[in-house]
Amino acid sequence: MEMKLELIMVPVTDVDEAKAFYEKVGFVVDHDQTVSDEIRFVQLTPQGSACSIAIGRGLTQMEPGSPGQPADRGGGRRCDARRPG
Repeated sequence: MEMKLELIMVPVTDVDEAKAFYEKVGFVVDHDQTVSDEIRFVQLTPQGSACSIAIGRGLTQMEPGSPGQPADRGGGRRCDARRPG
């Protein structure tokens, strides 16, 4: 069975700033959906990539800059518009 990574959750401190940063560096906004005051989902993909990132509000309990848990790889570095990757 072949497995591929398709979506990575990136915890951010400010959704709009992070979205603007990723757009500036060439990511394409696939989805930007506000479900409620507590939940917003933004999916962005680098051009030509089969893997996307998801940022938003109310999507994860991981804190930006936190070391994350073993199943939460990718949460160990701060990823937001002020200090990328």
